[in-house]
Amino acid sequence: TMPVTMNPYLNFAGNTREAMEFYHSIFGGDLTVDTFETYGITDMPADGVMHAALVTPDFTLMASDAMPGAEATWGGTRNYICLGGTDEAQLTGWFTKLADGGNIGMPLEPQSWGATFGLCMDRYGIEWMVNVFPAS
Repeated sequence: TMPVTMNPYLNFAGNTREAMEFYHSIFGGDLTVDTFETYGITDMPADGVMHAALVTPDFTLMASDAMPGAEATWGGTRNYICLGGTDEAQLTGWFTKLADGGNIGMPLEPQSWGATFGLCMDRYGIEWMVNVFPAS
């Protein structure tokens, strides 16, 4: 199994590419940006950002565009903590415990990028993303 990674995951109201290029200009590293079109998702803007990753020697920052209209309900930027790894039992257990007393926004389910993914908010209002990748 791979070690678990933990990194910030930012959500923007349509300007993820601009924000991530800004962070790239400050922190350096390698920036990759994938659009919704790349993943064949047709109910989102084709040029919208499905997933961006800025990988530096010191940290990884990830981001995506939010659902259209989301800025009206939460102001335009959201911060998540993203956990990822291959230890299904550990990550599933953490997800269940984090959601206890909070809520599940998206249950852990298989996704188009090959991982099992879920979203939850803990009892303190912190939002968590969990990616369980297949063991290689």
